[in-house]
Amino acid sequence: MVMSMPAKELHALVERALAEDAPTGDLTATLVVPEGATCRAELRAKAHGVVGGIEAAQASFDVAAEQDGLGPVEVAWRVRDGSEVRPGDVLANIEGPARTILRAERIAINLLAHLSGVATLTRAFVTAAKPATILCTRKTTPGLRALERDAVLAGGGSLHRASLSDAVLIKDNHLRIAGGVAAAVAKAKAGGIPIEVEVESMAQLEEAMAAGADRILLDNPTADLVRQAVARVGDPQRLEISGGVSLDSVQSLVEAGARVISVGRITHSAPSLDISLEVTDVS
Repeated sequence: MVMSMPAKELHALVERALAEDAPTGDLTATLVVPEGATCRAELRAKAHGVVGGIEAAQASFDVAAEQDGLGPVEVAWRVRDGSEVRPGDVLANIEGPARTILRAERIAINLLAHLSGVATLTRAFVTAAKPATILCTRKTTPGLRALERDAVLAGGGSLHRASLSDAVLIKDNHLRIAGGVAAAVAKAKAGGIPIEVEVESMAQLEEAMAAGADRILLDNPTADLVRQAVARVGDPQRLEISGGVSLDSVQSLVEAGARVISVGRITHSAPSLDISLEVTDVS
């Protein structure tokens, strides 16, 4: 999978994380671990899940090695983004300067565990929602959006707009400020690009369609409202379902006809996958 975060930006992100974690160096390793010591280690899964974030974890070891100047950290990955893993599975074998491996450990695991958590929850929603498409949203961790979107793809999800610059989506606050659906859509048409309008009722949906909206986002609907909206719009691909969607409720929405469902919780509320780094040999 091609990374959506440029290598330079990923490098800078890891640099900031390493500096945050050891602003004046790793005090414990400096006192306890000989400078010339090398070790072998394994990254292990401690729970069932889907892997995401390998490039970010790799960058953590690469940047730390570059900064320390004690030699390279060799990482042999035994999985790839999108791989399913179970407790005890070895994700990677690691070899290099012990001090560097220990300094990079927490940053690598934080990124890998969080992004694997996103991939894991996404996979759960994708499985529960078949044959509907699961989209991510802009409800992402500041600074990590590109990485979290990659993790969504690793989990089998699909991408919505990456930013406010990518598409027109007229939401409730836009409607209040612009003076209603018709006025907002009329103004948005000046941009000459497809328009999506968020609605909460059949009355608003009718108004949006009459105004010429290309797509409808139905916010926080019941299954019955989804059924009515799909019948009215005709093409379920023009209707996005969003708001409050859970693993418990998604199947009922699909059964009502939903085929495009956006889920904020796959990025903003995904629990991290439990991953550890264990030293296996020292020299």
